[in-house]
Amino acid sequence: MAEHDVLAERFEAHRTRLRAVAYRTLGSTSEADDAVQEAWLRLSRSDPDDIENLGGWLTTVVARVCLNMLQSRREQPAGMHLPEPIVSSPDGIDPEQEALLADSIGPALLVILHTLAPAERLAFVLHDMFAVPFDDIAPVVGRSPAAARQLASRARRRVQGAGQVLDADLTRQRAIADAFLAAARGGDFDALLEALDPDVVVRSNGAEAVRGAVAVARRGLAGARFAQVSLPALINGSVGVVIAAHGMPIALMGFTITGGKIVAIDLIDHPGRIATADLTILGRQ
Repeated sequence: MAEHDVLAERFEAHRTRLRAVAYRTLGSTSEADDAVQEAWLRLSRSDPDDIENLGGWLTTVVARVCLNMLQSRREQPAGMHLPEPIVSSPDGIDPEQEALLADSIGPALLVILHTLAPAERLAFVLHDMFAVPFDDIAPVVGRSPAAARQLASRARRRVQGAGQVLDADLTRQRAIADAFLAAARGGDFDALLEALDPDVVVRSNGAEAVRGAVAVARRGLAGARFAQVSLPALINGSVGVVIAAHGMPIALMGFTITGGKIVAIDLIDHPGRIATADLTILGRQ
């Protein structure tokens, strides 16, 4: 076997983990793929004999690429980088997609991670989700091991504080999503208000579009025709909705639910992001 093919085979053995690191750091499947591809390009230009621990070397490269991506985002307008959905059935998830989803990873947590400073987010993801030692994280984030530990600790407190109020029970999420759809289909304004938090926000492809329960409920009634072709799905580990037309998905709606109320609705109608999602509709209850 040619030396290049051997190197490619060794790289492929690490691809799933690398993509998981990148996705949980970036919240974007397309950017995660870009980061992993960059790691391969750098490996192909390196001498593998000089790499003692290939898995650790690749993880470090992907982490640095992700950190650069996160830092470049902060120079762009806010609200443009919500998590891209990975849609799956509760009965079975593709093995590679399963590797992308930690038990606690869902749209809500990824949105929380997005509020962290890039170095905090990377330190938290690498250490708490992938058990990377702080001695290895430190050079990636340009800090001492003790400072890298503090970065992860601050991020952990933010995540844990938010996690205490996030509703992760899929049965409750499904009931609330179904109530929202039923109210929209039936034109029941009061029932829509009941499903929504008073300060609910709708974000369209990452940018805030509507805020407040009354405004969101009115928008829901105005778009009631879409509710007739909307079906619940599991999106990124949380219940959401697929909107279809002519038998094809045209939009995805992710719900963030707290205290039995919908506090955020993330609408994604970008064809490219929909096309890359592995959509599976949830069955009737």
